[in-house]
Amino acid sequence: MKARMDYIKASPGAYKAMSGLEAYMAESGLEPLLIELVKMRASQINGCAYCIDMHSLDARAQGETEQRLYALSAWSETPFFSERERAALLWTEKLTLISLDHVPDEVYEQVQPHFTDKELADLTLLVATINAWNRFAISFRSVPGQYKSRKHK
Repeated sequence: MKARMDYIKASPGAYKAMSGLEAYMAESGLEPLLIELVKMRASQINGCAYCIDMHSLDARAQGETEQRLYALSAWSETPFFSERERAALLWTEKLTLISLDHVPDEVYEQVQPHFTDKELADLTLLVATINAWNRFAISFRSVPGQYKSRKHK
């Protein structure tokens, strides 16, 4: 596999804007492992190999278990995730696949009790941000396997 272009060099302003969203998310108050699970699940849905590789490495560096990472694509069929994590993963799936059913009221009612209004707004921004990163990585064929986790850099 070969990358189509280096979008960071091609548009440093776009990269800076996206990095600003990442900086906000890191300070948002959402749990770091929850953030990685959301990023990895959206990346699985979108088929973004680069981001799946990145976020599985970052999650493992933060102490996430192999069992939960392997089961993430079938999270709703396992007992491995908390109710809050399950709500976040449901929200992630519905927002990532928003054209299918436009996030029904029933989904909002299921998710909302697990988050404050600020947290739910931040979770929504997190899902939007990883979906944008997926589109950069997929479109320009970012090559997986070269990323080093922040903990190991």
